[in-house]
Amino acid sequence: MRVFYACLFYLLVPLILLRLSWRSLKAPAYRSRWGERFALYHKKFPRNVIWFHAVSVGEAEALFPLVRKIQQHYPKARLLITTTTPTGSARVKAVMPDVEHVYLPYDLPDAVSRFMRCFEPRIAVIMETEIWPNLFACCGKNKIPLYIINARLSEKSASGYQKIPSLIYPALAEVKLIAAQTQDDARRFVAIGAKTETVRAIGNIKFDVEVPMEMIKQGLQLKTDLLGKRFVWLIASTHKDEEAVFLEIYKKIKQRIPELLLVIVPRHPERFSEVKKLYEQYPLAGVTRSSGEACQPYTDVYLVDTMGELKMFYAAADVAFVGGSMVEVGGHNILEPAALGIPVLFGPYMANFKEIAEGVLRQDAAIQCQNQDEIFAAIIALYADPAYRQGLAEKGRAFVLQNQGAISRIFELLKQDI
Repeated sequence: MRVFYACLFYLLVPLILLRLSWRSLKAPAYRSRWGERFALYHKKFPRNVIWFHAVSVGEAEALFPLVRKIQQHYPKARLLITTTTPTGSARVKAVMPDVEHVYLPYDLPDAVSRFMRCFEPRIAVIMETEIWPNLFACCGKNKIPLYIINARLSEKSASGYQKIPSLIYPALAEVKLIAAQTQDDARRFVAIGAKTETVRAIGNIKFDVEVPMEMIKQGLQLKTDLLGKRFVWLIASTHKDEEAVFLEIYKKIKQRIPELLLVIVPRHPERFSEVKKLYEQYPLAGVTRSSGEACQPYTDVYLVDTMGELKMFYAAADVAFVGGSMVEVGGHNILEPAALGIPVLFGPYMANFKEIAEGVLRQDAAIQCQNQDEIFAAIIALYADPAYRQGLAEKGRAFVLQNQGAISRIFELLKQDI
């Protein structure tokens, strides 16, 4: 089955390259470094590395604290982080310039073999739900201990994997340990073919979010210097068709809260100009982060058209709504604003963070809004009652703190092979 899979993958390479070209029309970074996607390198890299793979920005951010812990305990170790997306790549290079980074090669036998020969990993640590048959087989062939950490698997994904057991079973047989986020995730991994003894529910490392005091100070200073000490409603990680929802609501709420400022942080950089054009069509007065200009009393929208500053803007906010949840994307990480002590709201589509959303709602530590009317009511209520706002923030922070510890548990598991 893996031979058929590999042949099919080779046949699809032209379409994959065409897709990269198409994506590069909006995000030029997709046009570069194609060689890395086939493990064709123009320089020598260190070997015998501790290798981590994180698909994009969210996985990379969650991984950084674990990597730092390993650096502290093994300062001479050579580390490699691979990603799949340019945004993930940019974040790794910005946060960890002392760590080697390349794109993960496509799951083609020759590309995977070149990657392994180049870096000779002594351990492979894959974040979340990346199951690549040829890559996993190559790890097994080279006797590289393979871990999947912070592993999650939805019912839908599990159902899909169960349709190709002859491909998935051998791949999972090469995994030494699957550190699942929850018992449900662990159960689903076993259901798709993982050995029971190799699966453990360890917890979600995203709870171990780092909140440097300096970051909080920078956020508060930014609010003073650029946001005019307004009542800041931040919309984070938005996707197409979401911004229009919030711009409509903003116009209504503004009549009740004159000091309101809407701060929008799009998820993908290729959409920055699109969002700018959108709020100008309403029309609303806006300022972009890249301009360096401060908000004026008449400014309606502050567009964060830069990367890597979301935490700082969370710290500058009075209320945060986490996007990807008003459209069927599946939501994004609500733990960062909660850890920073910011009241958190999110929409109805939270499939990617189902357990976290259910947990935070059980403790009344965040607000889920099903529609525009509920968002309107929530913002008005939070603005009108500072004590309610503070209470929600404290419950959110407590929820994060009581679920921390997964990084230490995973570190202890990895130590035997580091």
